[in-house]
Amino acid sequence: MIKHLSILYCLFCVKLSVQSSPDSTNLIQSLVAIKSQGEGNREAMKAWPQVSQFPPSAIPQLLEAMNRANDLGDNWIRAAIEKICEQNTTQLPVQRIIAFLQDHSNQAESRHMAFQILQSELPSKADQLIPSFIDDPAPVLRQKAVELILIKARSSSTKPKAIKLYQKALIQAREVEQIKEASRELEEAGEKINLIQLMGLLPEWQLMGPFDNSERKGFSVEYGPESGKGLTEQHKNKDGIVKWEKFSTQDELGLVDINQKYGELKEVCAYARTTFHSQSAQSAHFRIGSKNAWKMWVNGTLLFSRDEYHRGKTRIDQFIIEGKLQEGENEILLKVCQNEQTQSWTKQWEFNFRITDRTGSAIHSSGSTIK
Repeated sequence: MIKHLSILYCLFCVKLSVQSSPDSTNLIQSLVAIKSQGEGNREAMKAWPQVSQFPPSAIPQLLEAMNRANDLGDNWIRAAIEKICEQNTTQLPVQRIIAFLQDHSNQAESRHMAFQILQSELPSKADQLIPSFIDDPAPVLRQKAVELILIKARSSSTKPKAIKLYQKALIQAREVEQIKEASRELEEAGEKINLIQLMGLLPEWQLMGPFDNSERKGFSVEYGPESGKGLTEQHKNKDGIVKWEKFSTQDELGLVDINQKYGELKEVCAYARTTFHSQSAQSAHFRIGSKNAWKMWVNGTLLFSRDEYHRGKTRIDQFIIEGKLQEGENEILLKVCQNEQTQSWTKQWEFNFRITDRTGSAIHSSGSTIK
């Protein structure tokens, strides 16, 4: 009996030391601190084998570390957690993992990892939690709850019941394909759905172009529209003077087809500009879809750029950029570039754009987007 108590006491001490010792904290920090340029790789490679041998009781500590890590750090920590789970599934701190998952102050990615652990090791417990995600701020978790509603709607025995379920799914959904499915079913049942309004897609823009992008050099050239002098300016391109012109898309999903304005040109850039009215200063997600190279400015600040062409299709919410809206008017400027490729799948010169909160719920402009 004394021998067994001694063993249990030693195991408890080991678990406690792993969770709180300076050494374990430093090892985990090595995974958190890795940089995208490779800085910290050596330290992470030394730390990971030790972290991956932590007992399951350390999983909540590792999940918390994911809150602070960048994408590379997330991958290292995720791999360590998976290794820990492979080695020991009988001592998972289930209640602590659930508590972490249910705490909305944790990052969506780390909360999703907590759910994946439960789904892998305790699927029935994970399934019980899914309905509670219906109002979750993490889109990846909310999507699972909406899918349950859609499954019920698809198999519903009566049309009125199915309509009610599809209406609920449409209200709660933030994922594009789920929104499209629910709206399609409701329209077939006789309801009129405006996806542009529902999703907050921006259909009205001012366009200026085309500008030269020979040898793809135009992407980095600061043409006139980037000077931020307002919508009244005129600028020179290689063929003469160009000015801002209104363009409104009729596409049901807000796709702005620049070819409609200028023709199927190659080795060119165009600018798109709109004014978004926010009722308050707030954080926002700027969501753009484009298979072309593009840059995005908000109120004169470059938020993001992507110098890559024709990789996959243009999708809604293809790229999600975090930023801020100021109260009142916000100037959105996009630069969309087309390259020299001539294959049929490279002809598209297009984008779609919307602004949401962090859950993917649309933030609507409170005034006209075009002056």
